[in-house]
Amino acid sequence: MGELNYDAVGGTRPADARWSVHPSGYRSFEETVCVGRGVERWEAVAAAVLRWRVKILSGFRVSPAGGDSAVRSANEYQLTVRVGPVRIREPVRVIAVVDQPTRRGFSYGTLVGHPVSGEEAFIASRSSDGKVWLTIRSLTRPASGGWRWAFPLLLVAQRFYRRRYLRSLTRMS
Repeated sequence: MGELNYDAVGGTRPADARWSVHPSGYRSFEETVCVGRGVERWEAVAAAVLRWRVKILSGFRVSPAGGDSAVRSANEYQLTVRVGPVRIREPVRVIAVVDQPTRRGFSYGTLVGHPVSGEEAFIASRSSDGKVWLTIRSLTRPASGGWRWAFPLLLVAQRFYRRRYLRSLTRMS
């Protein structure tokens, strides 16, 4: 197993409806968008979140260690994105999985070799009025080693991909 490259493990708290604890030394981000309405939409979105569809529909390839693309707690995955001719590999481990009647999602933590250090969470939720929501949370700081110099550029890329994440499931049929 790879080694986590950050110390705020569990910091994105995907099971919590409200996120108020932000560890010092990390940039925190949270945004929620409505991605539909109704039971059928809820089931589709919740299933998509727990199969990495937010990342996949945003341009990432997800390679699970065991071959199963379902999100599983403590499993490691290799996320790969192509930026022009360059492939960037992001080794991660699932930290927490939430599977409740009105809240499903997960968080993953970065492993040594990831371009940044921290945690990201993708959470689907359903409100009492039937609306379906997607929430993205993250804690980010520079990774140590060779990627440290690129952190300002990585923050720009992170903003670009967050916009894709938030739109990804609205286009999903």
